[in-house]
Amino acid sequence: MTETLRRGYPGMKSIKDMPVLQDGPPPGGFPSVRYARRIPSTGPAGFTLFAVTASIMAYGFIKVGQTNHERRAAKAEKKAARFAIMPILQAEEDRRYVQANEAFIKKEKELMKNVPGYKAGEQLYSGGRWMPPAPRVGAWGGA
Repeated sequence: MTETLRRGYPGMKSIKDMPVLQDGPPPGGFPSVRYARRIPSTGPAGFTLFAVTASIMAYGFIKVGQTNHERRAAKAEKKAARFAIMPILQAEEDRRYVQANEAFIKKEKELMKNVPGYKAGEQLYSGGRWMPPAPRVGAWGGA
């Protein structure tokens, strides 16, 4: 419309005077519009991932159980071997203790020879029963 519409001048009096011209689809229709998201599959489905993960974990738990059985058997074997040689080790320790005690008494006699009435090897604190010497522990001990 290039005419100026003013009241009282010639031209259209109403919008209804305009010819009806409506856009419509071309003959045969518009081409289809692709609006759906068509993302290609990039990997296995969720259930497949779950099943594979569950089977890997089950296999791992089975291997852990088998390893625990093997370690337990090896530990029992080691314990049985130690129990078998325990009397020999105890006899060696008793022999070492007797030799060390004799050397200690000998040194004690030598050091205390000038003290009258002193008996080397006699226990100063006697509770009535024998107890092995306490092991040395800490920075001053051998352990």
